[in-house]
Amino acid sequence: MAQPRYTRIDNRRPSSNYCSTVTVVVFVALCLVGIWMMTSSSVGPAQNVDEVSLDNKDGIKKQMTPPAEEGNGQKFEDAPVETPNEDKKGDGDASLPKEDESSSKQDNQEEKKEEKTKEEFTPSSETKSETEGGEDQKDDSKSENGGGGDLDEKKDLKDNSDEENPDTNEKQTKPETEDNELGEDGENQKQFESDNGEKKSIDDDKKSSDDDKENKTGNEDTETKTEKENTETNVDVQVEQEGQSKNETSGDLSPPGAQLELLNETTAQNGSFSTQATESKNEKEAQKGSGDKLDYKWALCNTTAGPDYIPCLDNVQAIRSLPSTKHYEHRERHCPDSPPTCLVPLPDGYKRPIEWPKSREKIWYTNVPHTKLAEYKGHQNWVKVTGEYLTFPGGGTQFKHGALHYIDFIQESVPAIAWGKRSRVVLDVGCGVASFGGFLFDRDVITMSLAPKDEHEAQVQFALERGIPAISAVMGTTRLPFPGRVFDIVHCARCRVPWHIEGGKLLLELNRVLRPGGFFVWSATPVYQKKTEDVEIWKAMSELIKKMCWELVSINKDTINGVGVATYRKPTSNECYKNRSEPVPPICADSDDPNASWKVPLQACMHTAPEDKTQRGSQWPEQWPARLEKAPFWLSSSQTGVYGKAAPEDFSADYEHWKRVVTKSYLNGLGINWASVRNVMDMRAVYGGFAAALRDLKVWVMNVVPIDSPDTLAIIYERGLFGIYHDWCESFSTYPRSYDLLHADHLFSKLKQRCNLTAVIAEVDRVLRPEGKLIVRDDAETIQQVEGMVKAMKWEVRMTYSKEKEGLLSVQKSIWRPSEVETLTYAIG
Repeated sequence: MAQPRYTRIDNRRPSSNYCSTVTVVVFVALCLVGIWMMTSSSVGPAQNVDEVSLDNKDGIKKQMTPPAEEGNGQKFEDAPVETPNEDKKGDGDASLPKEDESSSKQDNQEEKKEEKTKEEFTPSSETKSETEGGEDQKDDSKSENGGGGDLDEKKDLKDNSDEENPDTNEKQTKPETEDNELGEDGENQKQFESDNGEKKSIDDDKKSSDDDKENKTGNEDTETKTEKENTETNVDVQVEQEGQSKNETSGDLSPPGAQLELLNETTAQNGSFSTQATESKNEKEAQKGSGDKLDYKWALCNTTAGPDYIPCLDNVQAIRSLPSTKHYEHRERHCPDSPPTCLVPLPDGYKRPIEWPKSREKIWYTNVPHTKLAEYKGHQNWVKVTGEYLTFPGGGTQFKHGALHYIDFIQESVPAIAWGKRSRVVLDVGCGVASFGGFLFDRDVITMSLAPKDEHEAQVQFALERGIPAISAVMGTTRLPFPGRVFDIVHCARCRVPWHIEGGKLLLELNRVLRPGGFFVWSATPVYQKKTEDVEIWKAMSELIKKMCWELVSINKDTINGVGVATYRKPTSNECYKNRSEPVPPICADSDDPNASWKVPLQACMHTAPEDKTQRGSQWPEQWPARLEKAPFWLSSSQTGVYGKAAPEDFSADYEHWKRVVTKSYLNGLGINWASVRNVMDMRAVYGGFAAALRDLKVWVMNVVPIDSPDTLAIIYERGLFGIYHDWCESFSTYPRSYDLLHADHLFSKLKQRCNLTAVIAEVDRVLRPEGKLIVRDDAETIQQVEGMVKAMKWEVRMTYSKEKEGLLSVQKSIWRPSEVETLTYAIG
């Protein structure tokens, strides 16, 4: 008799085949029941809030909304609508409808289910009761899915990290479609690399999400699928509505030509620039090295001045060959024939500068390691060495007990000065460490401070490190680089300038730049001391000032600081000039242009006041701040502006353009922590619109009008801002590491036609502080050149993109210095 295939150990006959089949069926049924229970447990009730689902929703919002930097007072004009239930992250709110919440979480829940082990899903009646109980299951879900407190904790850590490192944590944003505008709509801002250098777009997220959906198991029933599709449809509609709300504000007109706005998103035109619309990660990585194709090598400058090298003021060879120095010729500009292309070294132990306003009181000693001024002027409260800091008690030679008291004393003596209203733009001659200008910020006044390089060691360098405007300049043989009739007040506190000699040539230069009706505030020793020399100077000055028709408005003594202050007012008409008994000083010839000032020799003559009521200077500007936004009265509609429109319209269009660019792009779209920005330079200012758009920030802007650009500098002063003429084929009259941010709008493409562009970029590196920012708007070819140069200096490229033939580049300077050295023989003492 044949034996069965399987036998029992006790040799009993097995049950019938029918029984075996029933057993198998029951076993399979139990397994299916277990699987069903596992599925129910993983989906969970409505009270659970899944971390992955929230992260996805949050991710969409972050990609649609550019990050706001700490310290920014500005927001995008069109803030995106928040995604549904955004404010309920991690709180497990049971008030949400179960259908909506379950369907929105189901995809991510099932992905997690596949990753977990079978032991975590062992079916039991206990598990089922906990799931249905709600409260116990909610606690388990938090620990299992990262919801609740864990999610909040992670979010807080991420937010804190962003605040602590706002410049390094670069955020990315990506529009949903190519047609949406970048920046114009206040939403679709530029895309940034993360800390690990990887980039991701919304398109990538969608692709990954689609792939995940295709790989899901087929265990969903018809109702679950329908709920999920409805949720996805709602999210798509949400994003689409957000895009529409942004696009409704588009269509802003931009000035043509050089001011072409580069905020519209476009597809890349070539491989040299990354675009912000449709590129994938691989394409961006391929384009990342576009600037590396150009081979630039840098060397370190070897000069006597070392880390403080100013090429046009440290030309030792030229200074030695001067026939005379009695007019301070050795403190004037003597630029080398070929501007240097090497990089200035850093002082040992250089640190990131202290932020404003703390920097007004103290700076790092290692950044400006000079003590002679502290030793020489310590008793006058200029500067003191305090541990690892240089401290500034707020005084000066004429206000040892505080600059603010001195400033208020001046207004009490002459109420018509009206700081921050009538008087807005001041020139401080012989500024020392510029405490006067530093505290005038508290009265809403900006001050152009100037002093000779090394007259008192590093005085201008101290000022700039403190975050106070200043330039290295001297009143010698040439005119100051400012237009005529632009400063509301000229100030001299014991500046030791011999105003009265050689026919009053130097005081007449102040007369040129002082606005008719403006004040000259003089608090030097001849005003209040009775020494023989002081008495003689006071007598000579009094005679000269009377002939110049200046009116002595006030002469008072400040008992607290122990100094006297004399205030004079420039006439607003020519009546006094005509009634003088003798024409001394003489009136300048009609052909003498008072605005011509770039390397123009000084003359001992006076320019008359404008008599035509349509001319600049015939009346005082609007009070501050109204003068900032209103086109000057003397801009006529018959004049053609820089961009081809009638001058007043051109002015307004420029202002609107820069407000739009700054608000929608620069403040939030470039990853710049504006709280760390204080000293700003617009290397090619036109009407000063860029500076005006930054008005609400705690920054000051040096507006530079290149000598080969339209002369619009007087307009900049008229609106309550300040600036200077300059030729960028030469070095700027400032110390190294002076500025936190440089802005160059269509400058370099013009310069390279007549200058060595490599030398210009070397000058940019010299002027900019380590970790400082450079923003370049120019043609695509020039952008590529500049990008290659700064990459060779190990600068970080924060953004580069192009629109047709136009481009924008945003970079951050590194602390890197080359090892190779280049000796500049003309700068060796």
